[in-house]
Amino acid sequence: MANVTDKKKYEAAVTAFIKEHKPKRQVVYDDLSNQLATPFTLSAEEMDKLIQKVEDAGISVVDENGDPSIHSLKSGEKKAEKAKTEDLSAPTGVKINDPVRMYLKEIGRVSLLTAEEEVALALKIEEGDQEAKQRLAEANLRLVVSIAKRYVGRGMQFLDLIQEGNMGLMKAVEKFDYRKGFKFSTYATWWIRQAITRAIADQARTIRIPVHMVETINKLIRIQRQLLQDLGREPTPEEIGAEMDLPTEKVREILKIAQEPVSLETPIGEEDDSHLGDFIEDQEATSPAEHAAYELLKEQLEDVLDTLTDREENVLRLRFGLDDGRTRTLEEVGKVFGVTRERIRQIEAKALRKLRHPSRSKQLKDFLE
Repeated sequence: MANVTDKKKYEAAVTAFIKEHKPKRQVVYDDLSNQLATPFTLSAEEMDKLIQKVEDAGISVVDENGDPSIHSLKSGEKKAEKAKTEDLSAPTGVKINDPVRMYLKEIGRVSLLTAEEEVALALKIEEGDQEAKQRLAEANLRLVVSIAKRYVGRGMQFLDLIQEGNMGLMKAVEKFDYRKGFKFSTYATWWIRQAITRAIADQARTIRIPVHMVETINKLIRIQRQLLQDLGREPTPEEIGAEMDLPTEKVREILKIAQEPVSLETPIGEEDDSHLGDFIEDQEATSPAEHAAYELLKEQLEDVLDTLTDREENVLRLRFGLDDGRTRTLEEVGKVFGVTRERIRQIEAKALRKLRHPSRSKQLKDFLE
């Protein structure tokens, strides 16, 4: 990018792009290219960094069929090869228990595969060979550990990161197509990173979405995108429902669940000097006019109470909770003054009669109308 201004605009555009696509959890490479790479004239190296940033945010970069984008696979090719041979020691500052240490030691004993061996296993997997699946997965468990180490400190335990990564590895084993020309480690890295970054993103959600619902949301988003292309406009919930064979209300419910909560601290305006919360009415708050009237009423009430005797005033304050909002029974007030409840009832009745006298009540009538 040519200058600081362009860089700031680019960073703002990337942030907005990630925010827009995060609920969808994936983006087609062409959309990424058209919205960011082309307008800001990104180099190949800058595009690789952009793909990395987007995928680290839990957004998978895919092709039109929803499979890993070739560009995404290429951007992670070198890292995938390096990760295969990294040591299996625990990340710095992370304490591991004996079972984890034994696991790391065990997977370190499994020999790595050559490209030819990967292809041979892939052919067997196509024929339904379960042992070939297991062999391919076991030979790449150290790859999972290596990738998981990069995400330590983002809110998930090291072992949890490994478990999520292993689930991604199994998906890679199921979907690997050697005919596309990529080594398995390159392909697996995409799926492992996707599983880990999505798990981290789910942990970070204010409202966690069940896994089965995440899959439904992803399916809805794919159909929504396809209908958008076919119709040339945003599809209605009815049209999406017809395509998914779901009731319209169910579609609306899924769309609602897919939305992420918005922080009240979200900056508003170019200067970021105000926040979303500043523009949302507090339904529980007293309006300025009501507050002013309440303060005036308090002043008038104090003036009226001052016309009573001290005992009468204090009895009313305790009986009606004028000072602390807590009303007392006749018996409770009687204990305070050391008299019977009947005597308190008499004092209260007399005080209320005085307050009803026109000379006093007229000061409060305007507030009661």
